[in-house]
Formats: sequence, C-alpha cells, structure tokens
Amino acid sequence: MDEIRLSEYGRSSVVPSPVNRMMTDFASDFRDGVDINLGVGYVNEETIPVDAIRQALAEVLRQPQTYRQPLNYGGSAGTSNLIASIRRYLLEAGIGLTEELLSPRRIIIGPNGATSLLESMACVLPVGIVVTSDPMYYIYTDLLERRGFGLLAIPEDDDGIRTDVLEEQLRDLGPRAADVQAFYVVTVNNPSCAILSDARRRELIRIAWDLSQRLGRKVPVILDRAYEDLVHDPAVARPVSGLAYDPAGVVFEIGTLSKVLAPGLRIGYLVGSDGPFLQALIQRTSDAGFSAAVVTQEISSWLLDHRIRAQLENVRAGYREKAMAVRGWLNEYLADDLACIRGGQAGFYFYLTFRTIETHEGSPFFRYLTRTTGAEIVDGPSGDRKPRVMYIPGEFCVHPRGSLADTGRRQLRLSYGYEGLDALHSAIRLMKEAADYAQTVR
Repeated sequence: MDEIRLSEYGRSSVVPSPVNRMMTDFASDFRDGVDINLGVGYVNEETIPVDAIRQALAEVLRQPQTYRQPLNYGGSAGTSNLIASIRRYLLEAGIGLTEELLSPRRIIIGPNGATSLLESMACVLPVGIVVTSDPMYYIYTDLLERRGFGLLAIPEDDDGIRTDVLEEQLRDLGPRAADVQAFYVVTVNNPSCAILSDARRRELIRIAWDLSQRLGRKVPVILDRAYEDLVHDPAVARPVSGLAYDPAGVVFEIGTLSKVLAPGLRIGYLVGSDGPFLQALIQRTSDAGFSAAVVTQEISSWLLDHRIRAQLENVRAGYREKAMAVRGWLNEYLADDLACIRGGQAGFYFYLTFRTIETHEGSPFFRYLTRTTGAEIVDGPSGDRKPRVMYIPGEFCVHPRGSLADTGRRQLRLSYGYEGLDALHSAIRLMKEAADYAQTVR
C-alpha cells in the first residue's frame, strides 16, 4: 500500500532542514553543565521577569472588568488591551513613530509568536521571488523555499543589506522582476546582527516603491524588528521605524515580546496598513486557532503598561555585559584566526568569518567541537565524551547559489544569549583548540 499522499510542501518537509536535524541530534543527548549550546537562540534566563509575570497573572485574574475572560477563547486579531499597550510602547520607544503615523495603521497579534506571522505570509503571498539579505534568517528562508519561493539574496555590510547591489540584481532580473512578491529583511540581522542603518532602510523602501510603480501593484517590505529592542551598545542610536519612511503603505513591521519579556508568552505582532494583505493574515490566524492565548496577551499588556522600562534596562544591561566579555575573549583567543567579527552591539549573536579554517559539518573544526573526530584523545572515551560546543555553521546561513556560498563554509553564528559567562569563556577556549586542531589536520 502507498504511503499517505502529501502536497508539494509536505513532500519537501519530510526531510528535516539542516538546522532542525543538527539541533535535534545534539539535543537528544545534551548534558547540562557539560555541553555548551551556542546554537539555539534561547534568551538569557536571568533576564526573564519571573516575579513580574507572576504578579501580572494575578492582576489579570483579579480584574475581570479590565481583562475580560482571560482564560477563554479570544479573537483572531488580538486583544484590545494588548494592542493598545503595544501602540503606547511603540510611541514611547524613540523610534520616530507618532500618532499621525500610527493612527491609520493596524496592529495585529499572531497565533504563536513572530514566526507564526512569517509563516502566514508564506501562505497568503503568491509564490514567486522574495528579496532578502545574505547571510539569511535561515529558518524562515528554508520555509520559503519549501513553500516554493525563490530567493534573491543580497549581500550585506555593516549597514545592512547592500541596496546598490539590490538595484543591480533587480535590473539583471529583467522581465523576471515581475515575479518579486516581497522584500524581507531582519533589521538587526539574524545571524549576523548587522544593524540596518536608517539610510539603508530609507533606500530599501524607495527601491520597493519604485518596483511597485513599475509593476502596477504594491510590493510589501517586511521589516522584521525582532532584535531592535535589544540595541544595547550605548554608542548606537535606536534605528528609526521604517513606517516613518512609508507614505505609500508598503511597509509592514513585525515585532516580538519574546526577546524583552519571555519567549514562552508567544507574542508576535505586526504593524501595517489595512487592506487585503493584512486581512488575509488575520484570517490565516483564525484558521490556525486564533491569536496567542488570551491570558498571555493580557499578561503581556500588563507588563508593557507597568514594568517595561525597568525590564528593558535590565535586559539590555545583561546582554551588554555578555557581549563585551565575549568580544574580549574572541580577540584574546581567536584574533589571528578570524578575518571578520560582526555583532555585539544588538541582539545576542556574533557572526564569525575565519581566514582559512572551515566550519561546516564535515570540517575538522566542527568535528572537534562535537567530539566526532573518531580519535579518543580528542573525543573522550565512548559513553563519556569530552565537553561539546554547538554553533550554527555559516553554510546554513548563506544562499547556496549566492556570492557568499564559499565564504559561508568559513563562517559560524555564535549565540551568547543563553549560556552563562563561565560557559561562554570555556566555549571560546575550546574553539581555539578546535582551530589549532583544524590547522594540523588540513
């Protein structure tokens, strides 16, 4: 008998993505206190406001006149309390938003964090080309490709996506430019944490509007602001919202409370002009089982109204301390091996480019850190492996047919969000050992 029939998307999803497979294999026998996880982008547990969340839950349950039916089903666009709280939060954030800019736009809440809104976009947009930066947010771009989309991956520099290269690439597409369905850019890039400058942001929106006018239809610019609240370097100004550069209504900004409050609350939101695109996203949320659980929306609303300033200070200070320490250790141990270090000013990633050492899954560097060299002196005895270090290889983050494909084999993303300082220090010392080992076996 044949197996259950699958759609094209279903067939492409049978084989797990490289990162899914690698992290699942690693997590299956991960040893707390021994192995070090620099791969999964978990947040800093020490900055999750546990006591405030406990108080928020009590207040939500104590005030049914304000927080109506918090343990029941909710709607598909989000609770009015949370939407109002997010609106106030954005107006007070110092990112160039005013009542005049926000009043004609809607805020909606996704079913399960910001990623669920991105998944919804992949459902409601027609299959075609999505413009993005390279290196890419590999989780979402992998989904897009499984959905049948093609990617126009544009290299970045310290100011974000190269808009000059983007204009060249769009010209090179010729008639195929009509297949471009959206621009998608993570404004503090994951994996590199390069911060999209205000000038590049403005140029990106202009290019999308020029393309929209040529095609006779709006091409949405989806700006993923997941890490913008975590600009923790005091020398870096808060980026201005893309909505401030958007008189034509093509910009849609995705935000999340996962990085500043708690991922477990599962709050992702979208801000943009009303219309068929946004209405389709709301229906998609309804189809997925309504927006995030009402109780977590109302907890989040209370926290935004009563605790967010102190919480932001605490979160940013926590990541700043880690970023400075990790940067120091990278310079101390790996300076001679590295060609480029990006990150450390916002979010909680560093993106490393080695001069000659390869970092992909089959490389000696990777096998040393995962203790899979086959040499007991490196790996440790069977059943008692030495400490392992997991990272995201750059080969997963760059477009396989793009200009960075070869460079990606010498890159990696390091997350300093979850592990403590002692573990981070140990991990970078082990990376130096791995780099030395890789030099001897090449």
